[in-house]
Amino acid sequence: MKAVHVIQGRAVPLERSDVDTDQIIPSDWLKRVERTGFGRGLFSQWRDEKSFVLNQPEFVGASILIAGPRFGTGSSREHAVWALMDYGFEAIIASSYGDIFKNNSSKQGLVIVELPQEAVSELMELVKADPNLEITVDVADMTVEIAEKNWRQPFTLDPITRERLLNGWDDIGISLLRETDISAFEETHRAGSLRGVFDGEGRVVHSNE
Repeated sequence: MKAVHVIQGRAVPLERSDVDTDQIIPSDWLKRVERTGFGRGLFSQWRDEKSFVLNQPEFVGASILIAGPRFGTGSSREHAVWALMDYGFEAIIASSYGDIFKNNSSKQGLVIVELPQEAVSELMELVKADPNLEITVDVADMTVEIAEKNWRQPFTLDPITRERLLNGWDDIGISLLRETDISAFEETHRAGSLRGVFDGEGRVVHSNE
């Protein structure tokens, strides 16, 4: 997982509430074995709509998605995170999220920013008025900022998620940080559970007793 400190880029305003994981990436795409290529299936149920926001040329290449409340609800689906990231999104900004989606995102390196709905709505209006605005999401400082508009909002990340993102740690990486402790535990457990070792004729050749 790549470390994430600061994300700078343009944003897409997705003015839809209660977008669930099946709408993010339909179940037909879950048959794929590869982890790449899911960006083509992102919001595919809506991509045929000419007016859909991702079809507007001014939002091509944006790296931040601004969404309505309760984004990512529904079934646990890592593919939803893969689709968003494969499309090019590095951060999502909304007022609330599905808990499982939020947890999956942090483990994959997708930055989840939770702001008050009033701030999200204000940000959407700013982006709609000027799609070229550059937004800065600072993971270390936990702020979202549009410098040219003098607009700034703090957000919170739990300490573990923040460290994951800043250091690029996935679950394996976090486990390896405690490698010495894990090895010590395994040695202790192995020694404690070894009551006796017998040879082929049933004689004890080693015992902890």
